[in-house]
Amino acid sequence: MKDRPRRLRTNAAMRALTRETHLHPRDLVLPVFVREGAGGALPIRSMPGVVQHTLDTLPDVVATVEAAGLGGIMLFGVPEHRDATGSGATDPDGILNRAIAVAVTASTGNTVVMADLCLDEFTDHGHCGVLTSDGGVDNDSTLVRYEEMAIAQARAGAAVVGLSGMMDGQVRAVRAALDDAGFTDTAILAYSAKYASAFYGPFRDAVESTLDGDRRTYQMDYANRVEGSREADLDVLEGADIVMVKPAMSYLDVLADVADRVDVPVAAYQVSGEYAMIEAAAAHGWINRNAAIMESVHSIRRAGATIIFTYWALEVATWLKDNG
Repeated sequence: MKDRPRRLRTNAAMRALTRETHLHPRDLVLPVFVREGAGGALPIRSMPGVVQHTLDTLPDVVATVEAAGLGGIMLFGVPEHRDATGSGATDPDGILNRAIAVAVTASTGNTVVMADLCLDEFTDHGHCGVLTSDGGVDNDSTLVRYEEMAIAQARAGAAVVGLSGMMDGQVRAVRAALDDAGFTDTAILAYSAKYASAFYGPFRDAVESTLDGDRRTYQMDYANRVEGSREADLDVLEGADIVMVKPAMSYLDVLADVADRVDVPVAAYQVSGEYAMIEAAAAHGWINRNAAIMESVHSIRRAGATIIFTYWALEVATWLKDNG
């Protein structure tokens, strides 16, 4: 008898029946940028099809996300003014906290409103924390700012705060601060294994980053694998409700490792550079755009992510529904 694995590939119906990895719109989260002072949605040059929204256009985005059946929306603020400590991040009238409130009001409760908890969009130096006198990032002083930021976001209505700064002890500090302030139901998404990656370039256009230099002293070395699992383990012990690997596609090995060992949901972020590369190649006719998108998102799900952050979330959700 000859082995014939091809029997299960003979047609589309058979392939669908025997498919190992399944994707649902509820597995997807749409990242959304909200810019202060903009008169309307502004295209992001390096991310074709993605825009900076305004507080006025945000309700329509939330409605579209809910109609598509996505699991959530992740909000990033783009302020007009920045300073050394990122004071806009904790100002109740700051763009991100106002965006959270607008999104929560616009939501019917069928999607999870999440907010990025990091100072980089709000600091004039572009780093994710408070700086020391010699220009380094002060881990423990930054934790105080994260605690304040978490409380501000929870008060604005965020169901999930996304700790993306990669400061040691950030989950423990924020969990304690939220609990002490009475926000025991506010969940923490820890960007546990966040690598210092070249694939973040277009994102820095999206948030108009002022960074001069890099973040290698706090984001992870791309050559390290085991360290990603260690970071995830620490965050779970400190109280993370969800852990994340970022970027996704260049770190599928780390994602698989983390998914195999933790007992909380695992997220992965298909970052701006991954998005831009596929869009650019497709624009030149070098690849089939839709097929490449679906293959890339499925690869992240196959590696173990139960939650996928992707700028294609709305399109992918439509395709999934159309294909039954």
